This record gives sequence, C-alpha cells and structure tokens, in this order.
Amino acid sequence: MRRQAGALLWRAGIAVALVCAIGVLPWISHTDPALTVLRTRSADRDPTPEVLEDIRAQLGLDAGPLHLLGSWVGGLWRGDLGTSWVSGGEVGPDVVRALAVSLLLMGVALLVAVVTAALICARTLHLGARGRLGPRRAGGTGSAVLAALPEFLTATVLATVVGVQLGWLPALGWYGPRWTVLPALALGLPAGAVLGRLLDDLLPGAFAEPWAQAAAARGLTGRRVARQALRRSLPGLLPNTGLFAVGLTGGAVAVEQIFDIPGLGRTTLQAALAQDLPVLQAGTLLLVLLAAAAAGLARLGTRLMVGPALRDGALPSLHRPTAPARGLQPLCYGAVLLGVIAVGLPRDPLAVDTGARLRAPSAQHPFGTDALGRDLLARVAHGALDTLLLALALTAVALVTGVLLGLVPRLSGPLVDTATALPPVLVALLVTAVAGGGPATPALAVAAVAWGPLAAHTSALLRQERAALHITATRALGAGRGYLLRHELLPAVLPSVTRHALLRLPGIALSLASLAFLGLGAQPPSPEWGLLLAENQPYAERAPWAVLAPAALLALLGALAVTSAGGVRPRRGPASRPTEPVTDPASRPTEPVTDPASRPAEPVTDPASRPARKATAR
Repeated sequence: MRRQAGALLWRAGIAVALVCAIGVLPWISHTDPALTVLRTRSADRDPTPEVLEDIRAQLGLDAGPLHLLGSWVGGLWRGDLGTSWVSGGEVGPDVVRALAVSLLLMGVALLVAVVTAALICARTLHLGARGRLGPRRAGGTGSAVLAALPEFLTATVLATVVGVQLGWLPALGWYGPRWTVLPALALGLPAGAVLGRLLDDLLPGAFAEPWAQAAAARGLTGRRVARQALRRSLPGLLPNTGLFAVGLTGGAVAVEQIFDIPGLGRTTLQAALAQDLPVLQAGTLLLVLLAAAAAGLARLGTRLMVGPALRDGALPSLHRPTAPARGLQPLCYGAVLLGVIAVGLPRDPLAVDTGARLRAPSAQHPFGTDALGRDLLARVAHGALDTLLLALALTAVALVTGVLLGLVPRLSGPLVDTATALPPVLVALLVTAVAGGGPATPALAVAAVAWGPLAAHTSALLRQERAALHITATRALGAGRGYLLRHELLPAVLPSVTRHALLRLPGIALSLASLAFLGLGAQPPSPEWGLLLAENQPYAERAPWAVLAPAALLALLGALAVTSAGGVRPRRGPASRPTEPVTDPASRPTEPVTDPASRPAEPVTDPASRPARKATAR
C-alpha cells in the first residue's frame, strides 16, 4: 500500500512540475508574450508600447508567474480551465472538443493497428498452431518498412496518392466517417507494424513452452493453443500498447496538420506557437492524465492475463535463440543506400536552375528536381549524412537510457508516462523557449522522449523474466542480484530491446525530420529530409517524385535497420535452449513393443555399496 501511495505521489509531483514549467514559459522565453498575442489577435495593429502594456494588464502578465499559476490551479477545483489569451473564450469546451476528436481518431487508429499486427503475426500463429514452427528467423521486409515509416510521412503519401491523385477518399478536413479513414491509416499502420513485429518476436517462445506441448498431447486444437500463446505473449507488449495509444492522441501533431484535423495535439501546438498559456496548460494536463490512465489500464491488463504467476515466480522464459540472420538482405539494402549517397555527394545540393523546375527523373537528374530546379539526388544524399548519423547517435543514447531506467521501474514508470504524453513538437518548443533555437533543438527534443518506449519494454520483459523458473532456481542456489542481472536477466532481455531500438531508428530519423517539417530545427536551404518533404509537399500532385524520393530512402533505411536486427540474438544458455516444436501426438513415431522378459536385467547391487548422496540445504 505504501508503494502504491508513493508511486501516486511521484506521478502527481511530475505532473505538477510539468504544469508549473509550462506556467512560467512566457517569462523564460526569448519573445514577448504580449507581442505574440497581439500578432495573433490583430496582425495589422502596430505594437506600440501603450498597446503592449494594455495587453499585459489584460492578461495579468505584470503580476508575475506565481499569481497566474495560482489562479489557474485554483480554477481547476471549480472545473474552470481559464480563458484563452487569443480568442477570449473559455478554454474548457474547446479543449474537451479537441480531446473528443483525438479520442475518436485514436480508437479507429488502434483498430487499424490491431488488424495490422494480426496480419503480421498470422503466419507465426498458423505455423505454431500446426506444430511446424522452427527456430525464429528474421524476415518480413514489408512489415519492417511499414514499421519504419513515421506517421507524418505515411500521411503525406496517403494524402498525395489516395486523396489527391486517385481521389478515393477526402484528404482534408474533419466532417464525417470518410474523413477518418486516411488519418487513421496513417497513424495505425506504422504503430500496428511495430507492435506486430514485437509480438512476432515473442510468439515462438510461447509455443515452445511445456504447457503448449502438454496441450497438444492432450488433443487440444491448434487454434486453442495459438489463442493461449497469444495471451501468454501480450503482457510484455501492453505497456508499449498504452504508450502507442497516448502517442496516437497527442503525438499526431503532424498528421493533424496535414489533414487539417482539430485534435488535441494540433490545438496544443497552436497554443504553444501563439503563447496561449491557458490552452497550452489545459492541453498538456489532459495529455498527462491520459498517459497515466493508459499506463494504469496496461498494468491492470497484465495482472489479469498473467495472474499470480508473476508473484509466485512460475513463468518460463519467453526468450529463445533465433536463427542466424540472412546476411544477403542487409548487405543489399546497405549497398543501395550507400550507393545513392555516394552518387549524390559529388553533386551540388544548393545549385539553383529555374529553367529546370520540377523536372521528372532523367539521366541528368535521376531523382528529378524541386521547385527551384535543385537536384533532388544531391539534396537527399547530403541530407542523409546529418540525418542518419544524428539518428544513430540518438538511438544509442535512447537504448542505453531506456535500459538503465527500465531496471528501476518504480522511478522510471511515471517518467515514461510523462515523456510519452508530451509530443516531441511541444518538447522542442519548450527547449526553444529555454535554450533558444538552433540545430541542437530537434536533437534535444527527440532525446528527451525517445527512451520512453524502450524503458517500458525493458521493464515489462524484466518483470516477466524475474518470474521465470530458472531465475527462481538460480536464486535458490545462492545467486545474488548482481549475478542474476549480469548473467541471466540482461542477456535474455537486451536482444529484444536492441531489436526494438533498431526498429525505431528510422522513426527517430523522421522525428527529427518532422520537427523540420513543422518549422522547427533546420531551416532552408539546408537539405535536411524533413525540409525536403515540407518544401515539396505543395507540389506533390504535379511532381510526386519530389516527395516519393526521400520516402523511398526512408523505407530503405527501415528495411536495413530491421533486417539487421535479426542478427541480434540471445546467447544460448539454460534459459534459452530451443525446445522441440509442438507436434501432433499421433504423428510421433512409437517405440516398438518388446517382451519385458527379453530386456536385459539390471545388475543387483548391495544398497550399502551405493555411494551416499550429499545432503544439501534448501
């Protein structure tokens, strides 16, 4: 009970600290909030000192941050979220309306994610149910590419191809069910691909457990065994599922911008840009509360699925050795990516030729040209160096940070919920307000939140691994915590978390690009990938290659990252030895029946001559 109360206080303290930090944002930023509000309200009015002083008096900025924060917190008890600095209306109805839009979009996107994950795991479930599941092999390049594409890039491609060129579905606005399809696909397909890959990584271990063999021996149908194997694997993914739900609600800022959806993420972003402090505080508070609710539901679902096995230490290990990765695929993907960079580096990415605007791919310009006649191959190649190297460094930092914080779930749990609730765009705005803008702003913003899913994954896997039977036996033999951590827990968990980190490498690269896409981070004429997409999106209908060229390289990066992750395998030890696949008892060869009298008799020995067993203490 004390632990639960302490965890609740810790979460409440983090939420209060976050709201207070946002509350003092106008005083630590490098811009005058009165000037920003004036430009938002009336761009034609001159910002004279008298006008700015009048706005400060109306907003109460002269009273200081503590007065504003106190009045806002006092209004929460009455259900009053304050009054917007820009529109002058009540914040509560607008924010609740935006939350309802985001929750509806999240529900449809989660449905798409579940269907996508089921399709990715269908082959493994089918083979496991029929007892034909051999050693795990890395594969599924299509799902790897889909998992690597971030939401805003998928949204751009869907809006360009399906919405504009084919005209099958509306690509702008929020007026009914048909307007929900494309943004839900943009959010749900990458999330479902990531969840499906993680689940597909755990299913072979579940099918190899003794209960599955016993169930097959008793004649249970393969469908029932597959259903129980799925239930056995889900608890390790529920924390990440909750994180995805929160990310689909608050982190879909770019998708809401592309499809012009009045959701909570977009509302919070617009409030941050306009320094509309009451709206920004209310939106952030709702995102933090939503993250806490999702984390609580995930923990409750884990307890309901696993039961007392976590407490009693009665779980076998799900981490089995995988087959060696196929070395040809990663080499081919890497060779193509390096070849594109090598060919494009000698070209000038800043050379402007207005006479060659938006030209299609040709021998002179293999990827075509942009709206200023600049060679897209040169811009993609030069932008790849900075984007890929920075993404690789941030992935390594996120992996180390996630594993270290995942080892202490009581400390990291509330931090994970808070970090996931904050969109990287909002974090980038906070970093910009404190440290100023610059090339380091996107890196700091992404590094502040990228470790969250890896820490949640580490905590979930460690929680189940600590309840494994071989851990209980090793602890009974006198092994200490340090020995268990170094020799049993980390070797079993690190490969799965490392594969997860590699799966997120392209997403981190595009998180940096999404900040540039929304106007943060790198600025023109830098050939950064996010800027390429932002600059060329208005010409997507006339020159689709301008958008599809960087998208193809990002898909190639995703395939390279995920197929390379197949080489990360747990070491073969007592906890990870492969077991025989589940087979139908009727198909097993039977031993020939022999006459007991024909069997050679064992030699009779005197019991006194047998060596005495050493007494061991339990």
